[in-house]
Amino acid sequence: MEHDNLIACHECDTLFRKPRLVGRRVARCPRCGATLYSGVSRRLDGISAMTLAALITFVIAQGFPIVELETNGITSQTTLFGALVALWNENMQIVAVMVFCSTILFPLTELVALLYVLVPLRAGYVPAGFNRVLRAIQFVRPWGMIEVFMLGVLITIVKMVSLARVIPEAALFAFGALTLMFAVVVTFDPRILWDLADELGARSRRPLPRTSADSAAAALGSLSGPPAAPLLQPDEGTGGTGGPSDANPGTAPTPHQGRPAQ
Repeated sequence: MEHDNLIACHECDTLFRKPRLVGRRVARCPRCGATLYSGVSRRLDGISAMTLAALITFVIAQGFPIVELETNGITSQTTLFGALVALWNENMQIVAVMVFCSTILFPLTELVALLYVLVPLRAGYVPAGFNRVLRAIQFVRPWGMIEVFMLGVLITIVKMVSLARVIPEAALFAFGALTLMFAVVVTFDPRILWDLADELGARSRRPLPRTSADSAAAALGSLSGPPAAPLLQPDEGTGGTGGPSDANPGTAPTPHQGRPAQ
């Protein structure tokens, strides 16, 4: 027997039916109490605009000098790429590669990949290579360190003030704005895109597997019978209370708000 629209708990691997949450509600595992997923807005206009703005700001930050140093009438300025070339020429190839990956390659990959999937989904279809692109986003996201680079630049500027005249350039402000934009972009959960792709039905009738645990749980679920429904609760930010202790893991618990699980 096959079941569609399933989700596996990432803590105890219990398999549940996945009802669609309305508003700021939270689905929790009745066995271990872990948060399975939260109800969020599925409108992609805001995150699409923010991602596009971050990409434009990223190009500005890479194309203009970061700071200009003036000492004894001699001025010097460089871009981030110029700093990488200087590190490479100083026999610090490993440092240069690490800085390149964490400040250029991985952030750029995440922004381009997000736009690649967001724009077609807004248009009503699933792009080619949707599975691989989303997995790439989840892989590179922890390695983008624009905020760490920005912190290092600020510390360097503070130390250099006593030695030379430091003049901030356009790239410094662009990196500051980019840090704030990335703080918004990384709060977007890419798993929402899986649900949107399932609803569009452009790839197949069955939901796309999120992780290997979900795929294995779906295979076992077809042998063990219908899965239970998760415990639905209001989001903690709305003042709701409740816990998993009053729900049996083997049966479908009653939704906390009285709304039946679909």
